[in-house]
Amino acid sequence: MYKIMTAGPTQVRENVRMARSLETTNPDLDLEFYEFYKRVCDDLNELLYSSGRAYILGGEGILGLEAACASLTEPGDRVLVVDNGIFGKGFADFVTLYGGKAVMYTCDYKRPVDVQALRDYLEKDADFKYATVVHCDTPSGVLNDVKAICNLLAEFGILSAVDSVAGMFGEYLNVDESKIDILCGGSQKALSAPPGLTLLWVSDKAMESMESRKTPIASFYANILTFKNYYRDKWFPYTMPISDIKGLAAAVDNVKADKDIFLRHEKIASATRTAITEAGLKLYLDEGFSNTVTVVEVPENLKDEQILSIMQNKYQVMISGCFDVLAGKVIRIGHMGENANVSDMAETLGAMDQTFKELGYPLKCSMKDRFLQLV
Repeated sequence: MYKIMTAGPTQVRENVRMARSLETTNPDLDLEFYEFYKRVCDDLNELLYSSGRAYILGGEGILGLEAACASLTEPGDRVLVVDNGIFGKGFADFVTLYGGKAVMYTCDYKRPVDVQALRDYLEKDADFKYATVVHCDTPSGVLNDVKAICNLLAEFGILSAVDSVAGMFGEYLNVDESKIDILCGGSQKALSAPPGLTLLWVSDKAMESMESRKTPIASFYANILTFKNYYRDKWFPYTMPISDIKGLAAAVDNVKADKDIFLRHEKIASATRTAITEAGLKLYLDEGFSNTVTVVEVPENLKDEQILSIMQNKYQVMISGCFDVLAGKVIRIGHMGENANVSDMAETLGAMDQTFKELGYPLKCSMKDRFLQLV
């Protein structure tokens, strides 16, 4: 069995696995399930300080990104795509799929969005129905200040759709203070449940925008409005994956009980970055490091496949490569949720120490030893 230290999915705690094995009922007909589902949604609202509506959808986190765009976009709508990472850029595909015009605001992939520069841009052109932005862009690990960005967008009357799949629960996030209109999350990152569920937080403004559309939403499965009255009507648009949601509820309880969750992520991430750089490896980012994932440049004359293969096959530690413009250029360590602990990170860095030694790449110090000194 591999130690899963990828940039998501993450390791899953035993109580989450056990919750998924419990006896289930018919989630369409059993009224108790509607109460259970609502309680979990209420917990999600409480954890992220949202006064809007929270929903759990049956589908991996990408479903949330598409649902936000499907539900907000009408043909011809101009949508600002804030692009400082691969997932940020990817929002454009969903916008155009539903007939919108994606206007790219592309900036440096190695640092967070400059909020003042974005303000300068909007002063010249703010004719957008909504904007998309990524909290933590997992391929690069860059962390954007979504509170500042979304408050700026609200100032210009622009709705916001935020991808925090790899940010939430590892980085502090307050939906109301950030004025986020649709927040998208997933079960498999810092929440540390298995993949398969999308989490959505929807503001009243976003709901009003969807309800006042002139054209119908061009999707059924990705239509957020179909969930609006689930509790009143005791009806879901499709049969909910009840075992997955029971597991999610256990993971939510784990987060609620973890009072030092953000400090833990910060401590592990900081020590990891320091150990890696002092060993002589280079981080991909110049600034704006997320506390959920660390992205390391592949040294010259080495290949990512070599590093990943040795770590996985010889040391049973699985980390991530990357794709798109970063394919072959970086390796990624996910220290979020259940992965964010001293023991597992020490084992991961120890495996990296040995892997680079086998590949003939000299390190200036042991990453494992330095990490343990720092934590």
